[in-house]
Amino acid sequence: MTPKKFVFATLMSITAAPLVAHEFWIDSKAFQVETGENLEVYTKNGQEFAGVDLAYFTRRVVLFDRIDADGRAAVTPRLGDSPMTIDAIENDGLLTLVYQSKPDKLTYREWAKFDKFAKHKAFGDVLEKHRARNLSEEEFKETYSRFAKGLFAVGDGAGQDALQGLEVEIVALKNPYTDDVTDGLPVQVFYREMPRVNAQVEIFERNAEGITEVSTVQTNAEGIAMVPVKSGYTYLLDNVVLREPSEALAKETGAVWETLWAALTFEVR
Repeated sequence: MTPKKFVFATLMSITAAPLVAHEFWIDSKAFQVETGENLEVYTKNGQEFAGVDLAYFTRRVVLFDRIDADGRAAVTPRLGDSPMTIDAIENDGLLTLVYQSKPDKLTYREWAKFDKFAKHKAFGDVLEKHRARNLSEEEFKETYSRFAKGLFAVGDGAGQDALQGLEVEIVALKNPYTDDVTDGLPVQVFYREMPRVNAQVEIFERNAEGITEVSTVQTNAEGIAMVPVKSGYTYLLDNVVLREPSEALAKETGAVWETLWAALTFEVR
């Protein structure tokens, strides 16, 4: 990366800071590539499946891995890269990218903004819990971490998604590139590798023109939800856990709430 591009990427990442409370995902202009092709991916932050590209900086990342027929290996982009290039993939099959961010934080100046967020993500009666802890309803902090996965087809795209050890994670129970998903794509949501029951999954459906439709579904008693999908569309699925931060994290960040954001992106062949 040239110095000029590096500075631009850095400025873009700083500019992205106000969007941190919104979705974060792994994106690409091509979710399906031929064997031997490079794959270019972006980490993005924004709303309704549109946002800013975040340049790669190691200080933000806990892990960034790839999983294919050869196993699991670290992805090592150059500092400031956007997009990030996954070098020529020689194995046909499903390629999974997993990304975990380091915790970050933001401050809520007023309760109404946090309340709107809590209702949007279906957290239930957070105000009651907030008051029960005798917390201020002004000037309070939240800390958050991102757990993103992207599913890509290399050649035939054959393979199966699986749990990859993220603290909160969405797993596709069918392969959107090879399986019949006419009746929908079943997904299962996990928190600490246990199914999340009655949890909201937000669906962002993007067509080839970049127009996005948003809907939600709920998981059942096994943590499974059926996601309606269409051929040729790209999808971002989102699930968020709200919890009290650990004593150590609260002391480090000053936060009174912690959110864990799971994202899964894929295209339907």
